[in-house]
Parts: sequence; C-alpha cells; structure tokens
Amino acid sequence: MTYYFSKTLACAFDEAIKRATEALKTEGFGVLTEIDMAATLKSKIGADVAPYRILGACNPKLAYEALRAEDKIGLMLPCNVIVRDAGGGKVEVAAIDPIASMQAIDNPRLHEAAAHVQGLLKKAIATL
Repeated sequence: MTYYFSKTLACAFDEAIKRATEALKTEGFGVLTEIDMAATLKSKIGADVAPYRILGACNPKLAYEALRAEDKIGLMLPCNVIVRDAGGGKVEVAAIDPIASMQAIDNPRLHEAAAHVQGLLKKAIATL
C-alpha cells in the first residue's frame, strides 16, 4: 500500500500552491500551516533544494470526529499535502493517504473516518 496519492501539473510552483489550496477548500479543508522546506533547509543547514512546501490541511468537522474517536489523534493531524518542484516545468502535488497513516491505530471508528477523509483528499487532488 502506498502512503500517498499525487498528481503532476504543468504550471508554475506558486500556481500549484494556489490550485491545491483552492481544491482543498472545495472539499472542506483549510490550510492551517505552510512550511517552506527549501527556505528552512537553506537557512538552517545551507542546503539548496528545489521549491518544496508542506501544507497542513484540516477539515475541522472531521478532525473533531476523529478526536472524539481517539484522544491522541492530534499526533497524526493535520493531513499533510506537499507541493514540490519536480523539475522540467512540472510540479507534483501529493497528499497523505489517511488510511495508510491510521493503520497503526486499532480503532474501527477512526478507520471509518480515515476512509471518508481519504475520499475527500483524493477528490481534491484529482481536480487539480
């Protein structure tokens, strides 16, 4: 089982971030955090990497349901979505597969919620 699903776009990096954010919003997710990995790695260790952002996506209603099912679920939230320069004018947008990430937790209620979130994230990525 893979731990993510993705789509490669032929557009500018900032356009891919915009499109990903809008697609997530359409599916009920907000972006709570945005981590610029390229800038962080450059400033902390001097490493040069291609543009790479981590978007912390959250659907508040579904996060609340998951929290009610499993009180430590915050360790696994928010759902990460990456936007990375794949080279050659291509940008990859990938989302964590919540079913894969929740396999370690033995809670059937949580697995149902993860399946619902998976469907929404897959739809968001597919619409890019």
